[in-house]
Amino acid sequence: MYYKGVYHFFYQFNPYAPTFGRYMVWGHSVSYDLINWIHLNHALEPSESYDINGCYSGSITTLPGEKPIIMYTGSDSNKHQVQNLAVPKNLSDPFLREWEKHPQNPILLPPSGVEVDGFRDPTTAWQGSDGKWRVIIGAKNGDEGKALLYYSEDFVHWKLFPNPMYASENTGMFECPDFFPVYISGTKNGVDTSVHNSSVKHVLKTSYQNKQLEYYFLGDYFLDQEKFVADADLGGPNLNLILDHGMFYASKSFFDYAKSRRILWGWSKECDTTQDDYEKGWAGLQSIPRQVWLDESGNRLMQWPIEEVEKLREKQISIKGEKLVGGSTLEVSGITASQADVEVLFELPEVENAEFLDESEVDPHLLCSEEYVSRSGIIGPFGLFALASEDQTEHTAIFFRIYKTSNRYVCFMCSDQSRSSLRENLDKSSYGTIFDIDPNQKTISLRSLIDRSIIESFGEKGKICITSRVYPSLAIDKDVHLFAFNNGRQSVVISELNAWSMKHAEFDQDQSIK
Repeated sequence: MYYKGVYHFFYQFNPYAPTFGRYMVWGHSVSYDLINWIHLNHALEPSESYDINGCYSGSITTLPGEKPIIMYTGSDSNKHQVQNLAVPKNLSDPFLREWEKHPQNPILLPPSGVEVDGFRDPTTAWQGSDGKWRVIIGAKNGDEGKALLYYSEDFVHWKLFPNPMYASENTGMFECPDFFPVYISGTKNGVDTSVHNSSVKHVLKTSYQNKQLEYYFLGDYFLDQEKFVADADLGGPNLNLILDHGMFYASKSFFDYAKSRRILWGWSKECDTTQDDYEKGWAGLQSIPRQVWLDESGNRLMQWPIEEVEKLREKQISIKGEKLVGGSTLEVSGITASQADVEVLFELPEVENAEFLDESEVDPHLLCSEEYVSRSGIIGPFGLFALASEDQTEHTAIFFRIYKTSNRYVCFMCSDQSRSSLRENLDKSSYGTIFDIDPNQKTISLRSLIDRSIIESFGEKGKICITSRVYPSLAIDKDVHLFAFNNGRQSVVISELNAWSMKHAEFDQDQSIK
C-alpha cells in the first residue's frame, strides 16, 4: 500500500524457521521507492483466540479520511479460518509501526458449504455507488474453489452475497484472490480499486492451489447485480490468462496514488530442498514489483518491472546490428552477469518460413521440456543463456521459436531450467507458452532481470512473463556468464541489446527497533 509518501509491504513470515510454521506473523517493511527497504517490527502476531494459530494473508483498504484498515485471516484455537480487522495506533506515523486488533474480532466465520480451513485471503475492499463496501474472500469445498462476495456498510458487520463471484471445479482452494479495474483505453495508468464506470473493465485473479499458477480473467462487473461476467472462462485452455508461467504465486496488487499506476507483486518460492533453506537461513522471494495495465486489444494484461528498478543500473554495454547465424553464440561481456538487467530486440527472418505446429497435440510446458534448446528449428530457438558457466555446461535458456499453425503464426516462449545446475535434488521444471504474432512482425523483444537464483523474463514488452528459480554450482559470483544464442537454421539479428550490471538494493533496520 501507499500511505503519506511511503510504500508499505506486509508479508507472511515465520520468524523462527525458513519454513511454513504454526507461528506465522505479518512482517512489515517500508520504502520510498519500492526498491530499497527498511525493516520494521512485525505488524501482526498471533495473540488472541481468533489468530493464535497464525496470522495468515489479507489486504489493506484505505477508508475515507486516509485511514488504512487491515482485514486478515486468522487461524483460531480450533484451527478454523476466520477474518479479523486491525487498525493503526497512530495515523500520524507514516511508517504505521504499531497496529491494534479490532475489539469485535473475529468479524467473519466460515459460512456453510465452505471448509473451516478453506476460508481465507480477503482482497482489498471496494466501495460501490451505494456507499457499501465489498470484499472477496477465497474459499473451497472439496476440489471446488470459490470467490465469496461480502458486503458491509461499516466495514465491521458483513453479509454474504448468496452467489459466489466465481466458482471453479477441480482447482482446489481459490487462494489470494484479487479484483480490480483497468482502463480500456490502452493507457498504462492505473485506477483506484473502487472506480466503476464505462472507462474500465475488471480483472478477477486467483491463485489455484491445485495448479500452483496465477490465473486471471477479464470481464464486466455489474454492481447492481453483484455479478462479474467473464470475457472467457477462467478454467479454459487459454494459457494467455496466466499472469506468469513460471515460479510466481500468491500475487497482490495495489493502486499507487503517487504515480497513478497499479502495481502487482508475486511470491517466488524455492526450488531446492528444505535442508538447503535451513542452510541459507531464508526461503522465498518477492518478484520485482510490476506495473500492470490492459493492452490495447483489451484481451490481456501487460506487466513490466517498475521504472524504479532502473536506479540500480550501473555499468552498461550495448550491441547493435549483430547477426547470429544458426548454431552461434555471442558472449555479452563487460557486466556483472550474476546481477543484470538485459533488454534485447531481435530482428526476425520472414516468418512464412516457419515450421508447422499442430497446436491440438501440444502442451507448451511439455514442448519446452522436450525441446532441448540445442535441437534446431527453422526460426529459433534463439534468445539468452543466463546464469551460464563459461563452457555453458550450466545455463538457463530463455528463448523464442516461431511456428505456423493451420490458420496463423505463433511464437513459443520458454524458460528451460533443465541445464541450470549440476546439482541434484532441484526442481528443474521448464516453463513455456504459445502466443499469437502478426505475420508481418519484424522484431521480437525480451527483457530478463537476473539476480543469482532468480530470473524474471518479459517477452514482447510484457505480454508474456516467466519467472525461474535456479541454483547453479559453477555459474556463481564472478564465474557467471551471459550469452545470446541462435540454434535455428535461419539467422536472426540482434537489432539492439543493452545490458547493465545491477547494484544491490539497500535493506536497513528501523532505528526505533529495540
